Amino acid sequence: MDKKKRQFQMPHTYIIIFGVILLAALLTVFIPLGKYETKDVTYMQNGVEKTKTVLDPDSFQYVLDENGNKVTQVAPLFGTEDFGRQGILNYVFEGLTTGDKWGTAVGIIAFILVVGGAFGIVLRTGAIESGIMRVIDMMGGKEILLIPILIVLFSLGGAVFGMGEEAIPFVMILVPMFIAMGYDAVVGIMCSYVATQIGFGASWQNPFSLAVAQGIAGIPVMSGAWFRIPMWILFTGIAVVFTTRYAMKIRKNPQLSVAYESDEEYRQEFMKKNNEMPPFTLGHKLVILTVFGCVVWTIWGVVAKGYYIPEIASQFFVMGLVAGIIGVVFHLNDMKLNDIARSFDHGAADLLGAAMCVGMAQGIIIILGGTDPTEGTVLNTILHNIGSSMQGFPPVISAWLMYVFQSVFNFFVVSGSGQAALTMPVMAPLADLVGVERQVAVVAFQLGDGFTNFIVPTSGCLLGALAAAKLDWGKWARFQIKFQAVLIAAASVTMVLAVVLGLS
Repeated sequence: MDKKKRQFQMPHTYIIIFGVILLAALLTVFIPLGKYETKDVTYMQNGVEKTKTVLDPDSFQYVLDENGNKVTQVAPLFGTEDFGRQGILNYVFEGLTTGDKWGTAVGIIAFILVVGGAFGIVLRTGAIESGIMRVIDMMGGKEILLIPILIVLFSLGGAVFGMGEEAIPFVMILVPMFIAMGYDAVVGIMCSYVATQIGFGASWQNPFSLAVAQGIAGIPVMSGAWFRIPMWILFTGIAVVFTTRYAMKIRKNPQLSVAYESDEEYRQEFMKKNNEMPPFTLGHKLVILTVFGCVVWTIWGVVAKGYYIPEIASQFFVMGLVAGIIGVVFHLNDMKLNDIARSFDHGAADLLGAAMCVGMAQGIIIILGGTDPTEGTVLNTILHNIGSSMQGFPPVISAWLMYVFQSVFNFFVVSGSGQAALTMPVMAPLADLVGVERQVAVVAFQLGDGFTNFIVPTSGCLLGALAAAKLDWGKWARFQIKFQAVLIAAASVTMVLAVVLGLS
């Protein structure tokens, strides 16, 4: 009897997060609590004065007891009145209820569920499927050209207006399209969500991370474009080449894909209709126009009106409602009125796992004490000690270590503006001490924050995109580790060039 080789099975995302929770709890045993004072930083952005409350890097102090000894506060099994919400076994509930509708856990969870429900209605009409088959027919065997076009467009979205959460709905469209073309879900995610984060990290005018980081660092907002625009071209080009080569390999041998098993449902669906072109009626066209109209509406809202999670979620809800009404009126896929509600429920259920992961991941920050610099927390002490340890190195090494630090810190604080508010007040003056320009410290923040957004299991946007593609984080990480290696090498070279060329 042949013995099957025992293959390593990547733990479920829930298990990985729980493991990190235990690690964070272990850190609370050994690392004392520390805190900062805060100050307001004012800067100009597009002629408008902006104010951001940040920590004062020179104000760090350990929390001391009455005898003057450093205080450690071990995370209990359950949160207590003295320890706040930082219990090991109540991290799920507390994580899920963290924040407000503008972000953190609550806002992102609501966004994921509403968008999932809205696209559940759109998919129920059959318009996306019919549209995909028309696109394949129109491409005439040149489907590979869609990859560079889409990556450049989505990367521009990330660079110009900080596109991130907005990419999740596109994953629901592009993943089945690329699978139908003979590729896999990975290609669909690379051409949408990953492309936005490439642009986000290499941006020359991102208002949500670059502008905030430069303002906090005390340098002109949106400056240094002469360096950042070529940087964006470089990293977008890397994404295009890497994804195109991968796609060509998968098309030749689909079984090489990490998503081969999870893509089977899509493949079976398309195989059933391989011999006949699905109808593309007026109703289908109206649904597609509704989706397109929502995209235009969203871009306009973000750029012109500053729309964020609450408004964008409502825009996609309207899209789903209109698509459902069209489906009922035109009897698309024999839709009835109750099918609108059922398909919304089904679509939201498909992304429920991602929503749960967002809350669980937030529990890591809760265990470490939260992100308030004025409270005594383990996270504040870690931030202070890492910043202090970077002194004494040559400028090039110090700049590279800043990039490494920002990449690791993004595991805990995935919000671009949030990470900027916590780390840039420390990194900017540190740059002065080690002989590195503050512009270079901002580049380190950009690359470290942006490029790890599509591999860390604590990123709500990533988990939402993976759930939309029906792909486990573990399988995604197996593919993504190679791409991360390429990006780390390119980012390291970029940091060296920033120092050598005197970016300021």
